[in-house]
Amino acid sequence: MKPREMLEKILKGSNYLGTFSLPEVLTFAAFRHLNAIAAAKDGDREYYLAVLNGEPEGAIYVDADGTLFGDNAVVRMRADLNYLISEVKPDIIDALVMGCRIFEKGHIRKNMSSPVPEIGEKSRGYGIVSLSVLREKIPQNGVRVSIRKDGKIVGSDITTGNGEVSFRVMYGTYTCLVQDRSRTVTHFQIRFDESHPSHILDI
Repeated sequence: MKPREMLEKILKGSNYLGTFSLPEVLTFAAFRHLNAIAAAKDGDREYYLAVLNGEPEGAIYVDADGTLFGDNAVVRMRADLNYLISEVKPDIIDALVMGCRIFEKGHIRKNMSSPVPEIGEKSRGYGIVSLSVLREKIPQNGVRVSIRKDGKIVGSDITTGNGEVSFRVMYGTYTCLVQDRSRTVTHFQIRFDESHPSHILDI
């Protein structure tokens, strides 16, 4: 089986987690200790990054001229493309990496540190967003708060005595779902970046 066909077969049966830039893939995978494959396409060029326990361990690059593996593939990874990241069983990743292992991790880190800037968009980042759940200005203790991105739950927790929860996430727009004790769910849209590190959710 050709590498492209094998990867397509693996991804078809995997759990899609979202679409990220290359720097976001590495940060998200490390934070979640993921076993995953990140895939991107640009015309006839295809890029695959295999992540094992949160670390980039393998790479495959495919174009009209053929297929490159490991260090030869990872130097061609582009930070400005959209990578679809899918969770894959660790034994499958382990077997895949045997044929495309990255030995010089500096290549991928170099790509991560110099993404192509996007006009009108603030640089991507990562941090802790704090949410305060209030009802008539009173902090709500023991309320379930979930935070969702691209249809996927990226964090869920119960508010403390002061009505607060916090999540370590990437900058971006999120949907917050607040479930009170009567099981009523309220939705909020929030924007998280360095200028908006906290939000009040008034239910």
